[in-house]
Amino acid sequence: MSSIPPSAEEQELLALAKRVLPGGHFGNFPAEIILREGRGAHVWDVSGREYIDYLLGSGPMYIGHNHPKVTEAVLAQVPLGTTFFANNEHGIRLAAAIVDAMPCVEQVRFVSSGSEADLYAMRLARAYRKRPKIVKFEGGYHGMSDWGLMSLAPKKLANFPEAVPDTPGIPDSVRGEVLVAPFNDIEAAVRLIEARHDEIGGVIMEPFQRLIPPKPGFLQAIREVTARLGIPLIFDEVVTGFRFAYGGAQEYYGVTPDICTMGKAITGGYFPLSITMYNEKIHQTLPTNFDWDHGYTYNFSLSGINSALKYMDILEKEQVLNNHQTIQNTAVKTIQSTGFEILNRFGCLYMIRKGNYKNLYIVPLNATEEYFTVLKQNLESYENN
Repeated sequence: MSSIPPSAEEQELLALAKRVLPGGHFGNFPAEIILREGRGAHVWDVSGREYIDYLLGSGPMYIGHNHPKVTEAVLAQVPLGTTFFANNEHGIRLAAAIVDAMPCVEQVRFVSSGSEADLYAMRLARAYRKRPKIVKFEGGYHGMSDWGLMSLAPKKLANFPEAVPDTPGIPDSVRGEVLVAPFNDIEAAVRLIEARHDEIGGVIMEPFQRLIPPKPGFLQAIREVTARLGIPLIFDEVVTGFRFAYGGAQEYYGVTPDICTMGKAITGGYFPLSITMYNEKIHQTLPTNFDWDHGYTYNFSLSGINSALKYMDILEKEQVLNNHQTIQNTAVKTIQSTGFEILNRFGCLYMIRKGNYKNLYIVPLNATEEYFTVLKQNLESYENN
């Protein structure tokens, strides 16, 4: 970050944000920074200060900001129309590409956000199973719906499987339809599913939960018990899709769910687009009156679809995911050379600690020598608390 002082425009925008936005921000980042532009792993604020972007839009900018090939693909479509509310060639081809890429997928539905995708996946499972309850794992995040915002970060102690709402405003009736299990505890999770299987519509989980990798055998055990009891298993791959492997965490771990969701990285972070995906068994045995229309206005926006097609093309043809080992090795050496401990890492995600200081870094796959030089300088600037 440079020493450029705040401009008059920045000061005016900060004052305006405090007046019209709760807390003066969009709800996910401090209000003191107002960004204007991004290229690669760099962003600039409205006063012209340059930053190295370790957040990458909360993860989706896997190939960086403003990738020229993605930008070109989007701009080529804009003069031809962006939202038709009807079938279009690019959307059909994207659906086919995703079916080819993801092990569990035979049918897809486009939505606009990960929250929608997870909500639709849980509804799909309940409709298939004709049971009301969803099992989730404590600490897992499945969007902003009432069912998703349960026991992500419980503010009170509760015995499993009691769900604890993460915010006021969620009805007790919804809380009663969510059962919570401990992540990575095979015995407890299997016992809960077996004991309550007649009530369970589906089990939803992040195969890599936030920064917690699954213990060996955990995903396989959940897959075995759900398959044995006929309960749909949902993998929330909003974070892991097209990151761990081209076929997501399900390809990487070799565990195939019945339903999965994807978002964030599907468009490379260029436009909102998420997907609910499922196998043919789910599709063929749903009630005949299940609402398949699900035709929200921007679910098949061509801007998002075209950016997703190009992003997938870049990942596959340029072997981006296969080449990230070099970047990982450089990131590990850089972090450790500054005295930081890597608490956990997977792919581009690094949870690091030095003394009492702890932080999360997301290292882009196109990180340059300059990126790592600045990263090292930033880490060296922290005092050991």
